[in-house]
Amino acid sequence: MHTEALQPNGELLVQLVTMKMPFGKYKDTILCDLPVSYLEWFQRKGFPKGKLGMLLQTMYEIRLNGLVYLLEPLKKR
Repeated sequence: MHTEALQPNGELLVQLVTMKMPFGKYKDTILCDLPVSYLEWFQRKGFPKGKLGMLLQTMYEIRLNGLVYLLEPLKKR
């Protein structure tokens, strides 16, 4: 097992606190500020393809595992 696989991707975390939802009910909401109910909806219906889907799925996992505190220092940049 490679240890780099266990390290969080800093750039990915930065994108979660800077990138805005490009469509839908929460258009223009920063991804880390999306309600958990919206992320759960995507979990049930399927995340979008590509980078956005990967970011939304990551945000879902962060919320699910109580790791939102990891994003707080990045929000203050």
